[in-house]
Amino acid sequence: MKKLNKALALGMAGTMALSLAACGGSSSSSAATGDTASTDEVVTLTWVTVGNGQPTNYDAWLEQINPYLEEKIGVNLDVQVVSWGDWDNRRNVIVNTSGEYDILFTNMNTYVNDVHIGAFADISELVKTATPDLYASIPEDYWEACEVGGQLYGVPTYKDSSISEYLVFDKELAESTGYTIPESLAMSDLGTLTDTLAAMKDAKGEASFPMNKNGATWVAFEYDNMGTGLLPIGVRYNDTSATVVPVLEQEDVQASLDTFHEWYQAGIINSDAATKPEENAYKPCSVAQGWSGAAITSWGPQMGVEAAATKLGPTVISNDTVRGSLNCISANCAYPEKALQLLELVNTDSYVRDLLYYGVQGENWDYTDDTKEWVHKNNADWTMAGYTQGSFFTVTPSDEFDFNQYDEVKELNENAEASVLLGFTLDTTNFKDQLSNCVSIYERYKGELLSGTHPTDEVVPQIMNEMRAAGFDDIVAQCQEQVDAFMASNGGATAESAE
Repeated sequence: MKKLNKALALGMAGTMALSLAACGGSSSSSAATGDTASTDEVVTLTWVTVGNGQPTNYDAWLEQINPYLEEKIGVNLDVQVVSWGDWDNRRNVIVNTSGEYDILFTNMNTYVNDVHIGAFADISELVKTATPDLYASIPEDYWEACEVGGQLYGVPTYKDSSISEYLVFDKELAESTGYTIPESLAMSDLGTLTDTLAAMKDAKGEASFPMNKNGATWVAFEYDNMGTGLLPIGVRYNDTSATVVPVLEQEDVQASLDTFHEWYQAGIINSDAATKPEENAYKPCSVAQGWSGAAITSWGPQMGVEAAATKLGPTVISNDTVRGSLNCISANCAYPEKALQLLELVNTDSYVRDLLYYGVQGENWDYTDDTKEWVHKNNADWTMAGYTQGSFFTVTPSDEFDFNQYDEVKELNENAEASVLLGFTLDTTNFKDQLSNCVSIYERYKGELLSGTHPTDEVVPQIMNEMRAAGFDDIVAQCQEQVDAFMASNGGATAESAE
């Protein structure tokens, strides 16, 4: 089974207008010629990203980070933090109108399409020659997972870049039923939770495994859907024959769907799950992506209880998991080398990383002592989203906890099982309309399907019949052809040769 290569991690005021600062920004001296700045020029780079809006103390933050960046690489930074609710529309406008930015956060949902429309610069060679420390700080497999057509257009955020799913329990409630919370379970073990969840429901008087209309999107995480955005199609991550299958018709997935229906009928899943817009803040039991330490650092505190986590299934890495957080340089950027140098500092310089992650030193946070081994957070007011920025492994850990939670994340990454399709990028050009139609059909049924609202043997055939009428089987055939070519070029077995 394929394993990851390992690499050691090295040690805006107001609402953003549609017309952003000029790409490449302003400078403190005459304009540079070519694509690099003169040695005495300070260029301003505009980085557009997502978060909880522009920090209220943004100007004070600039006064700390910009002198440091100016001294190190001759750069000043202009960060535009778009709020979550506005992000999708704003990002689309910026990309589709060639909006002026230097660096843009993106992810698996839009990355390939944006590459195809020419939005981002090809950094395949520049990242190695101009920023070798950046390139060395991220595992080789992660760079390969971000290639499109053999070329690289994004810098992956080295974080929980593999996917690990966890059952998250209200520890006291679960244990009060006599249940001993295990360290791990297989997906096939979901049905063994039924009696415990029923007891938790009776004790609490409410659904013990509440869902919203997104349902259990994690049910098929062991299948690589090749970046299609269509859960019902994929290749099982460890299938060496790389056979493209209708995921909803696979026995393991259907067994999980049957369990959800049983839970729905028993009131373990709430009756309005298929239409409920928001997630509950408190969930007696749920599934979350992350790492076990998050039960202490995030999941428990967010619910106001002591939480315990049980690992559910394997840890897997695929193109999509790596592409969950990327920063891309505009194809129109005047200073692509400077933009890469900035991202190099973000990923390898702990002081730069801490400023981005925690906010204004002395206001939002401080080092606990001169060793700078721990950070004390003074408040939780900083609105930039840390996962969008750079490596987790250069963030100075917070003294809120007596351990560095990112040590576990790194270990999970390094021991993840790689999808047989890691590095494969699907070209959907010849079936994009069929794919779009199938996605629309699936989205229409998703809430009911993934919440157990209807019996599996009723809802799955209905979805598949409609998708097949829209060209699903042709999509499978065309995907298989591309997958077979990829596997053959990489010396692997193909679906045809495995028969």
